[in-house]
Amino acid sequence: MLPIAEKMDSVGFFSMEVWGGATFDVSIRYLKEDPWERVRQLKKKIHKTPLQMLLRGQNLVGYRNYPDDVVAKFVETAANVGIDIFRVFDALNDTRNMETAIRTVKEMKKHAQGTVCYTISPVHTVQSYIRVAKELARLDCDSICIKDMSGILSPTEAHKIVKAVKRHVHLPVDVHSHCTSGMAPITYLSACEAGADIVDTAFSPFAWGTSQPPVESIVGALRGTEFDTGLSLELLVQISEYFRELKERFRDLKLIDPRSETVDANVLIHQIPGGMISNLISQLKEQNAVNRLDAVLKETPRVRKDLGYPPLVTPTSQIVGTQAVMNALSGERYRVVSKEVKDYVKGLYGRHPARINPKVRKKILGDERIVTVRPADLIPAELKSIREKAETLIKNDEDLLTYALFPQIATEFIAERDTKGKAIDPETIAAIAVALAKEYLEKKAYHLLPTTVRRVAYSPWKSAGIRDLHESRLLRPGFFVEGL
Repeated sequence: MLPIAEKMDSVGFFSMEVWGGATFDVSIRYLKEDPWERVRQLKKKIHKTPLQMLLRGQNLVGYRNYPDDVVAKFVETAANVGIDIFRVFDALNDTRNMETAIRTVKEMKKHAQGTVCYTISPVHTVQSYIRVAKELARLDCDSICIKDMSGILSPTEAHKIVKAVKRHVHLPVDVHSHCTSGMAPITYLSACEAGADIVDTAFSPFAWGTSQPPVESIVGALRGTEFDTGLSLELLVQISEYFRELKERFRDLKLIDPRSETVDANVLIHQIPGGMISNLISQLKEQNAVNRLDAVLKETPRVRKDLGYPPLVTPTSQIVGTQAVMNALSGERYRVVSKEVKDYVKGLYGRHPARINPKVRKKILGDERIVTVRPADLIPAELKSIREKAETLIKNDEDLLTYALFPQIATEFIAERDTKGKAIDPETIAAIAVALAKEYLEKKAYHLLPTTVRRVAYSPWKSAGIRDLHESRLLRPGFFVEGL
């Protein structure tokens, strides 16, 4: 990212979204990079263009509701690191779940972009979206985003919604869509004609499919019209060439599923976002049941209807999808119910868009009552106890928050980060590794070995089940200390 950052900064974008959503999780889980440092480094290169992040309201960048003290601390720290615009959304469009984040953004003198999640259902109407937009305006948001995560927003509906929101809420409107169904470029033009101020795009090598429309195409299409962006098409093409070469270098690693780059009109029927389909396929593979994908795709809209038509975006997309898999594979609908589904039905994720199927509610909750208060009001403060619990691991507020969001992954990540590059005696580590691996093998519990040990299986220490020890992360000091 860094070599092209300054050139991107010179384009004149409204903002550059560089953080939030799954990127935080991916950084520590797979890339072993500090997500806070990523923003800090980008901020050193990008001075003119505001940096933007996606924030899941009370879920932050995680998968559950966090207490208000964690939410406020996260927003404060993100603002101090370099985030200028916070796009705050809630999967259920329950603005109560956005209050604390938006209030803290404003306290930090940053731009709060309140979000309306778009979906199609009998209860999601233009009037319902206006109501949410008005509530966000009352929370003192600086702009409104119409977020179409599935790529199902049609040009006609975009025109209606944008025009209505602009009429009732006098704030800039940003339209965010995906090319999953192929409609997004036309939808963007219709949104512009209705008064949209901003549209979200991606550079062409990473555009189309489940991503956004290409920035070069949108800028070119709007040239010479009343919506002319004034951006340099020549400069955009130069930058896209950089990303094209980068993509080619990574092609052999097969990091991008070809299906995610193509149009899938089925989304207009089942409304399932591309990322959610990937999760469903992954779950089915784990259970050797990929052949049941069609059954799961048919079951998903039924589950969504039963649960009161939640928009399919994190975390409700995972909640609905997992239950659809359980229903399709168990032979009896709702015979097996996840904790997340029970919490959702109980109201712990927020206000349901529509009434939950009474029979389903009875089967899942029995006689338990649905929670009607703001869910976060039921969650006690956590920061103090987390700081005490992980005192030896945490070095600063950033570590504290990383641990608060992903305690298990953060423990390994922070330990590895802090020991990376330090000198160590390979023979000592080899002896410890062999002893540890033998112990697990004797117990026939090889699968329980810490992941950093399992990644180095077999020769040259075949008897111990270890391979390529000197190239592994086992050479970093401190790794085995806690394990032993």
